[in-house]
Amino acid sequence: MVCDFSNVAFYVVGYPIHWYSLAYIFGLLAAAFLTNLLATESGQALPRHFINEFIDYAIVGIILGGRFGHVLIYDFDYYTANPSEILKIWKGGMSFYGGFAGVLMAAHLFCRKRHLQLLKFMDLWAVSVPIGLFLGRIANFINGELLGTQTAVPWAVIFPDGVPRHPSQLYEAFCEGILLFVLLLWSFFHWKCHEKPGALCGIFAVGYGLARFICEFFREADSDFSSRLLLGTGLNLNQYMSMCLMAGGACLLFRRCSKVEE
Repeated sequence: MVCDFSNVAFYVVGYPIHWYSLAYIFGLLAAAFLTNLLATESGQALPRHFINEFIDYAIVGIILGGRFGHVLIYDFDYYTANPSEILKIWKGGMSFYGGFAGVLMAAHLFCRKRHLQLLKFMDLWAVSVPIGLFLGRIANFINGELLGTQTAVPWAVIFPDGVPRHPSQLYEAFCEGILLFVLLLWSFFHWKCHEKPGALCGIFAVGYGLARFICEFFREADSDFSSRLLLGTGLNLNQYMSMCLMAGGACLLFRRCSKVEE
């Protein structure tokens, strides 16, 4: 298979609408819709304007955290030499871990403002995050970015560089998106994890961290530092960050699930 798509989905009165932008738009809309349903199902119905208001907070957190995380962690030298490129987010280049930190900060500020319990509020959103991750990875594939390692497997994809590679973006879309989404839905409805605030956040952190850790074996390192780390230790920077996320999620999950209800 050859992947040589345009990063523009279509044009509106001459203005390009990029696949990456559509991934964020539909991801946020789906997250808002599902979160509202889950809040009602769990007996924690939130005012509709709370959800809409948090979307604004989340957008700022995702964009600022994701973009500056990418700039600082993965390609600092390039963006230092080309600062105007920092604002061109439609070209791709968003760090999940930066965006994750940005959303956590946004959620903290929002919950303080609205006097909401942070973990209980974030549990509702955690279930829907994989939808956005799935769409984002599909956009990465279309854009021909975050390339996989070279391979000779029958399903290898040839990107514009002419090299057959693992479609690592699709591996991540499946693992971080579909599988994680099914796990979180199952945890919500079957295991009733929403009754223990923080449990769903813990499952998300462990599940995402594990999926990302595994998929990174099929993906090229994102930066020179990550490449050097891979050569020296056998693991790249994203895998170390994934282990930290898994550890944090496991601690949160153990604490919440072992806590005796008062």
